[in-house]
Parts: sequence; C-alpha cells; structure tokens
Amino acid sequence: MDIDLQAEHLGKHYGGQLAVKDLSFTVERGSFFSILGPSGCGKTTLLRMIAGFLTPDTGQIHIGGKPMNGVPPNRRPVNMVFQHLALFPMMSVGENVGYGLARRDLARAEIARRVGAMLERVSLPGMQSKRVDQLSGGQRQRVAIARSLVLEPTLLLLDEPLGALDLKLREHMKVELKQLQAAFGTTFVYITHDQSEALVLSDHVAVMNAGSFEQVGTPQQLYYEPQTPFVAGFVGANNRVLGHATHVEASGGSGLVAFTTDQGLAMRARAVGKVSAGQAVEAFVRPEAVSLARNPGELPAGHASHSGNVESLLFDGANSAALLRETSTRTEFRIALPQTGRFADLRVGETVAFSFDPQHAVCFAVAGGATSGAHAN
Repeated sequence: MDIDLQAEHLGKHYGGQLAVKDLSFTVERGSFFSILGPSGCGKTTLLRMIAGFLTPDTGQIHIGGKPMNGVPPNRRPVNMVFQHLALFPMMSVGENVGYGLARRDLARAEIARRVGAMLERVSLPGMQSKRVDQLSGGQRQRVAIARSLVLEPTLLLLDEPLGALDLKLREHMKVELKQLQAAFGTTFVYITHDQSEALVLSDHVAVMNAGSFEQVGTPQQLYYEPQTPFVAGFVGANNRVLGHATHVEASGGSGLVAFTTDQGLAMRARAVGKVSAGQAVEAFVRPEAVSLARNPGELPAGHASHSGNVESLLFDGANSAALLRETSTRTEFRIALPQTGRFADLRVGETVAFSFDPQHAVCFAVAGGATSGAHAN
C-alpha cells in the first residue's frame, strides 16, 4: 500500500490550549480523505500543519515518503484550495490557471499547452481568455482546482471549499469534485463540518473532536458502526435517549442491552463496547431504522412496539419525517417517512405505532455512570 501522507504524534498548542492532540494517521495514495468535525475541533490547524503554514509542537509529517518538518510551504508537494478561492480578479482564467507554472519559469508555449489541457479536463474548454467575474460560482470553483492540479501536487488540500456556494450548487459540486478526484487520481485531503459532504465524497473519513480523531473509517462504517457516542450523534440524524441498563443479553456486555430510559420507556439496543447492568447508558436510534404503522399488527414481527402521538410533520420530499411522542412516557422520536408516499396523508395529532430492530440501534456506557452496586443521581 502506497502512502502519500503520514502523520505521527502531531500536537499543537495555542496559548496553553491544546488544539491538536497526539494525532497519528495515514492517507493512501490516490484516495479521497476527509476530516469531519465541528467548528473549533482543530481540523483547520491540522490542515495548516500539513501545508506548512503552521509548525507542529510535536510529531512528524511525511508527504510522499519524505519528511516535511522544517520544509516551507512553497517547497512542499502540496497545493491548497480555500473556501474563498483566492483567484486573481485582474487575471484571465488562463493566467490564473497558469500562474504557478509561470512562477516556475516554464516556456509560454508549454504553459499554454498545460493550461488548455487542464481546462479541458475540468470541463472549461476554451475559457482561457474569460475574466474571473464572468464565471459562475461552480466555474470559479473548477478554475481554483485546475490552478492547483496543473502543478501536479502529491496532495491537494481543500479547506471547506464548498462553504460559500448556495445549496443547489453545493450539491452539484459534490458530485463534480468526486468525479474530478477519481479522474486525476490525486490524493485529496478535505476538511469540512458538513457530514453530507464528507460521506458523499470520501473513501475514508476521520471524525475529529476536541483535537483528536474519534473514529477513522469508510462512510459506511461511521454511519452504521459508530464506535463512540460523539460519532453516533454527529454523523447522520439520530434519536438519542439516556437511561440505565437493566440486563445485558450476552457475556462480556457485547450483545443486546435492555435498558429503561430516564422517562421510563423500556428499550433494547446493541452494545458498543462493554456495558454492564446498572450502568448509565446512551443509546441512538436512526430515524430511518424505525418502522411506522397505523395498526400495530402491520409492524415487523418480533420487535417491541410502542404507540405515539404525531406532534409535527417535516416535509422534505425523500427526507420527510414525523416528530412524535411515545404515549406513556412522552419520549420524543423522529421517524423517517417512507419514500413511497404511504403516509402522505398523516396528520398532526394522530396516534401511530412504531418499532425498530434493536440490532439497528447502538448503546454506549456513559463514562462514570452508575453500576449495579451504585445509585444514579
């Protein structure tokens, strides 16, 4: 396996605050690697250390197998695309794309040849003489990427590059970026707070929180097999409930956990990590994992069913959902509505039945939570 980026025990402080904590990871050659996390988690600091704009307090960075500590940004085999693109407004599209090549003192004919070929590859053929202000947002985005890729970097670093675009264009550019990366085979390292961008674009995603990686995996692994409560809550929509484990249905706490929520609702979910009877727990049930029916007999057999009152309907086409409260405990649940339109006539105030497969819900022990020999406050 060829590695284009290797970080070993990276750390960075700002005025006594630890921004990046002892991070080690690798990125395979030709892959799309995203760092996903909320504002202030340290992802921009990490990207700037990779680019060479910041010096790590501890640790080593290797790019293309070569150590980068002490190597200035302009000597690293790296280019960067920012949210605000930083195109030169006084230059034409061709001059923008060829700027780095001109700085390398290439012959004009060679620059023109490479710029023309690059614009063809990013679907902007013959646009060399256009002014930047004549381009759409998506076209400017492609010019910024072309300007970076024409220099044939080992890594292309992208710092929330779609953040300034409107929603429709952002959705379109996600697809374009993924296709561009696949076509060029350049290693992309992408940072974002938008989980949809990370899941759609990436081969692997690192979920970052408070300076550390909570979990690194494929989008599918992060979504279906979260390893920490933070990942379960941050990646995708989820119903989060708190309670106490009453029974664990396997030795070692690795099977199904029966628990009672703080509101008094009895539920079951798959344990992640060790969970013991009596411990405080945190469970997550995805809205699309919940089955909904007007008649309890229509629900899948073998799973505990509950009833609830519809409090609100959130219509968003294929992403429509109902917000309801379980009848006896008033526990709130968000439930995805089927895309078939089967519940298109559902109304606020209706009582419905719902259930879920406990194998499709996850349960974590709460750090410092009560055990069977203690009492929860």
